[in-house]
Order: sequence, then structure tokens, then C-alpha cells
Amino acid sequence: MHEDVIACADLVRRGDPDRFRAVMAAPVAARERLFPVYAFNLEVSRAPWVTEEPMVAEMRLQWWRDALGEIREGGPVRRHEVATPLSGVVDAEGAELLDQLVAARRWDVYREPFEDMAHFREYIGKTSSNLLLAAARSLADVPEDTVQDTVREAGYALGLANWLRAVPALEKAGRIPLVEGTHQAIRALAEEGLDHLASARAARRTVPGPARPAMLVVWEAGPVLKAARDRPGRVGDGTLDTAPFRSRLTLMARAATGLW
Repeated sequence: MHEDVIACADLVRRGDPDRFRAVMAAPVAARERLFPVYAFNLEVSRAPWVTEEPMVAEMRLQWWRDALGEIREGGPVRRHEVATPLSGVVDAEGAELLDQLVAARRWDVYREPFEDMAHFREYIGKTSSNLLLAAARSLADVPEDTVQDTVREAGYALGLANWLRAVPALEKAGRIPLVEGTHQAIRALAEEGLDHLASARAARRTVPGPARPAMLVVWEAGPVLKAARDRPGRVGDGTLDTAPFRSRLTLMARAATGLW
């Protein structure tokens, strides 16, 4: 791999181990394209948390929006260990998807709650569905709306699962992560995620073969969402994670069969 891609892989290994394992289960050629996308996501997701100054966080996010604008315009792109390799794997549409992701991350800068469920769903869609679609598009053309909808549904389910896992950390940081935190509301959210996941998997064969390695990141979404549905108290306890051995076996099976 090019040294920039190796640097991206190391960033993901240290900061996003679940996605790192999923990418390492993909073919080598796919890894070289997926690592820059997920390193970008890691850098953007960290930006609001590395400072207590909202203006500084906004500037960090704007830096990434400017870099994505350069990629979108097809001209020279600033030299950076993540932005440079990213420019080689995403096109103008992929850059637009990621720009929407960065804009949604402005919520992380401040401490206001989500306005309502529509705002919450938009945030999950922009930060998770957009990311998965950009990752899939980095591997292959995903032109049809119906196929893109399949990827988006899978990304939404993954986003909900990851968000529920993050609830204790977000609350500790002074954020209000859920519109409603009752067990009934959490159970409904988990059911919603499982419905999206089931719909995506029912149409998974429509996703082009070369793009399917990007979908391996979804491997833990089902078990996490089922745990939240069956025992919503585990969200607040921070105990939604699957046992490591079972998690590894599930990923191996998904990678071997291609049935993400």
C-alpha cells in the first residue's frame, strides 16, 4: 500500500477498531480504497471533541469541507495524509455525500438536544448512511436509486446501533443523545433499525459485487439492535457489545459468504 494509505489504516486501527476489522476482512484492493474513507470519518468525528472552543471545532470541520470542495471541483487537493488519498478514491458525488456528513457533525460541537425525531433521523442518515454509500461508491459505481436505498438502509441500521452503543459516553460528555430515553422509546428505535436492516438484506444481491466488501461493516448491527430491543436497559449500562469471540466468528462468516 502507498504510505498515505498505510497511515490511514493505522488511524482506523487505533481509533475505529470495528471498521478496521471489517476492512481487513475485505480483499486487499478494497482495503486500499476503504481505509481513506474511514480515516476521513474518524478525523471528522473527532474534530468537535478535541477542543472545548466551538469556534475552533467549527474551523476544523470547515477545513474538511474545504478539502471536499477541492475534491468535488476536480482541481488540486491540499496535501494531507488523509485528504490526499481520499481524493483518489471518491468522486464529486462521493465528496458531496461526505460534505453533508461534515455539516451534520456540527451538532456534535454544541450541547443542544435534537429538535425532534426527524432531526435525529436526519443526523443518523447523514453521518452513517452517507458514509456507507460513499464507501461503497469508492469501490464501484452504485448508480440506481433502488440500490443506493439498499445501502442507505443498511447504513441507517448501523448508525442506530453505533449510536445506541455510544449513549453512555455521550451523556458523560454532557450531550443529550436521544430524543426520548425511555425503555419503550429505545425499544422502538431498535425495532426501527432492525426493520431497515431486514429491508436492506432482502435486497442485498442488488448491490454490485465489487461494492459488497464495503457492506461488511454492518456485521454487528443486528446483534446490537436485538440486544437493545430485548433489554433496553443495556443501552444506559453500556453493555450492548457482542462477546469478542462471537463477534469475530460472525465477521468471518459474513466475509466468507458475502452475505453481509
